[in-house]
Formats: sequence, structure tokens, C-alpha cells
Amino acid sequence: QVQLVESGGGLVQPGGSLRLSCAASGRTFSTYKMGWYRQAPGTEREFVASVTWSDGTTNYADSVKGRLTISRDIAKHTVYLEMNSLKPEDTAIYYCNLYSFGAGSEYWGQGTQVTVSP
Repeated sequence: QVQLVESGGGLVQPGGSLRLSCAASGRTFSTYKMGWYRQAPGTEREFVASVTWSDGTTNYADSVKGRLTISRDIAKHTVYLEMNSLKPEDTAIYYCNLYSFGAGSEYWGQGTQVTVSP
């Protein structure tokens, strides 16, 4: 089993910044990626960003390119989402995700609320 624990959400004004963290523990995999999804009220969960653990390859949703940056700390088994120039439409619950390529298994964190409001 895998545990994903997120932190770093909160309330921020438009144009502000936040950094989300997600620490992974438990079962290990040889090839996997970690990433972030978000879900605003009344909408479906959507992809935000991901990073392939082995080589650091990143992928972003078009809506966040240039403003959000995903990174990883291999030693700490932690993935980060640096969020800059935040907009009200970024308001959502942000979920950490781990996907194992080999096993085809997927795991989710409990979510952390990000609210962008004056």
C-alpha cells in the first residue's frame, strides 16, 4: 500500500503564491510518476501536472503552464507544486497522485484546499 500526505494549501490573494507538498511512503515501485490533480466545486477532477520519478520528465495542463512548477525530492520521496501568479480559477481541492507504470496501480492523497480570493 502507498500513503500520500499532502500539505501546503490555504487562502491566498490573486497574484499570490503557494507551495504544495506530497510525501509518499509505503510500497515502492520501479517505474512510476507522481503528480497533481484538482477538483473545483461542481466540476470533474482534472490533471494539473506530473513528473516521471526516474528521469524528472514533467508534463503540465495548458491552463497552468508558466505559472505552476512541479518538482521532486528523490531522497525525501516528496513531490512539490510551486504555484505562482494564482488566479481565482485555480481555487480547488488539489490531490496528489502516484501512478505505477508496471503494476498499473494508482493512489491518491486526501486532498488539500487552495482558495484564491481577494
